[in-house]
Amino acid sequence: MLIALDMDGTLLNEDGRISAENREAILHAQSLGHIVAIATGRSYMDAERQLRLAELECPVVSLNGAVLTLPDGSIAASRPLDKEDIIPALRWMNEITELYYEVYTKDNVYVELDKRVRLEKLSELKDEDIPDGVGWLLKAMIAKQFQQAAVTYVESMEDVWSKEDNHIYKALAFSLNPEVLKEASTRFAAIPGLIITASHENNIEINHKEANKGNGVSLLAAHYGIPAGQVAVMGDSYNDLPMFEKAGYKIAMGNAAALLKETADFITLSNVEHGVAAGIRHLLERK
Repeated sequence: MLIALDMDGTLLNEDGRISAENREAILHAQSLGHIVAIATGRSYMDAERQLRLAELECPVVSLNGAVLTLPDGSIAASRPLDKEDIIPALRWMNEITELYYEVYTKDNVYVELDKRVRLEKLSELKDEDIPDGVGWLLKAMIAKQFQQAAVTYVESMEDVWSKEDNHIYKALAFSLNPEVLKEASTRFAAIPGLIITASHENNIEINHKEANKGNGVSLLAAHYGIPAGQVAVMGDSYNDLPMFEKAGYKIAMGNAAALLKETADFITLSNVEHGVAAGIRHLLERK
């Protein structure tokens, strides 16, 4: 069996770490011969750092399926974006003060210094100045950004995409202004060959149209010779839906979005209650 785990809101707890309970459950599943993989929107280096801290070795489907990396560090597949197609939309985002964005290469996350400063200012907003219902999301987004292991701050994003050997696999945009985010989504949606997803209602994630967690997990299963019916997945957010659609068994976290819970075969505990460990126990008891 292949067990694919999302990271944020799933495998990682409130401190952004893999709990001892989740670690032990993963090791137990591996000891029985099952493949436990990570399927995340994070970069490979960021995901691998979390695994290393927990002394775990797993294949990683990173950047929402854009890169598949095996436990030995070799790349099994990758789907970069066409830089020339997306640069105009990226340049537009540079000019929008209400919009924060990141650009992901295989091993790094790039952020313009000016955007970092604006994100820090958002973190200083008073509760009454934050739209209803998104205060927790703002704090979570800022905490996640500041926790990322492989972030490089640059004076200008032109320095990133002008380098020929810098392949861009993903872009992420975040805004508290829904109209700004809608405009960003519209601009990217007009570019052929892209897919626009969201892990929260206040962000969008841009990938190659073939790069999603569903395709990534399917490719990984094929690599190991595991049929689709023997693929189980766990997740909490909208960008997990593609792998929910292709998996043989779907587990939603207790903290998952309603849509995932509606399509799930089983709902486990939340990420702060070691829901991955409970989900793995459930899977092994079904066998």
